[in-house]
Amino acid sequence: MSDANTVMSDRDFAEAKTLFGEDSFRGKVVLVSGGGSGIGRATAWLLARLGATVVIIGRTEAKLEACCAAISAAGFSAEYLVQDIRDYDGVAVMFAQVFEKYGRLDVLINNAGGQFPQPAIEFSKNGFDAVVGNNLNGSWYMMQHAARQWRERKQRAAVVNVVAVVARGMAGGAHTCAARAGVIHLSKTVAVEWAEYGIRVNCVAPGVIFSEGMGVYSDEARSAFDRSNPMKRFGTPWEIAQSCAYLASDAAGFVTGEVLTVDGGGQLWGDLWMAGKPDYFS
Repeated sequence: MSDANTVMSDRDFAEAKTLFGEDSFRGKVVLVSGGGSGIGRATAWLLARLGATVVIIGRTEAKLEACCAAISAAGFSAEYLVQDIRDYDGVAVMFAQVFEKYGRLDVLINNAGGQFPQPAIEFSKNGFDAVVGNNLNGSWYMMQHAARQWRERKQRAAVVNVVAVVARGMAGGAHTCAARAGVIHLSKTVAVEWAEYGIRVNCVAPGVIFSEGMGVYSDEARSAFDRSNPMKRFGTPWEIAQSCAYLASDAAGFVTGEVLTVDGGGQLWGDLWMAGKPDYFS
C-alpha cells in the first residue's frame, strides 16, 4: 500500500489490508456521498470489498463513473448517482430512488463536503455561505431525508458523518469549523431523538489526511501538515474508511452520538494552520 504521503490508487484500495471479515456487510446497501475521490472513494472500496452493495453520489460524473468501474472490475458491487447534496428536493428524490431500487438502505456515510483555506477576516459572504451550505446544510438534508425513509419503513440503520477535528478551532478554516461543529451537535441531538427508530448516528473526525484534496493548500501550508500531530505523519483515506466501517457495523451496535477522532493525537498536541502560519506567529 502507498505510504501516507502518496495519494492512494484504486489498486491500493483493492489490496489494502483490513481486519474486517470479508462478509461483514454482506446483504447490506450503503450510500457514500462524495464517493468519487479521497475518503469517500476509500470507504466505497472497503465496504464493497466487505460485501455491501455500494451506491456513491457526488457532483462530478466522471469521478463517480471511474470509481464504480474500478470497483466493479474487481468483482464487487458499486453504482453511482449524480446528486448535489445542497439540493434539498433533489436529495429527497434520490433517496426515494434508492429505496425503490434496492428496497432498503442500511448505512449512510455522509462524507461529501469541501472548503478552502483563508483567514476568516477575508471571507466573502458567498465563500462562507458556500462552505456552510455544503458541509452543514447538505449533510443535514442527507440525514433527514434518509431518516424519514427509515422511519416510514421501520428499518434500523446507521449514519456516519465525516466531520473535522474542531475542538480547538482550526486557523484558516473558520467556515468549515462552524459547519462541522454544527454537524457534530446535530448528530449528538438526533442520536437521542432517532434512537426510537433504531437509527444510530455517529461521526468520524479525521485529522490531516493525504488525498487529492491536498491540492487546495499552498506548498508552505502543506509542508507543515505532517507536524500537526505527535505521530508526525499524514493519515490515509484507508484509515478513515476503516473507522467509518466500524461505526457502521454491527460491532458498534451500542454506539450512538459519538465522535471518533482519527488524527494521530493532533487534538492533544499540534499546530495546524490551513492557510499557512502568518509572520505574526512565526
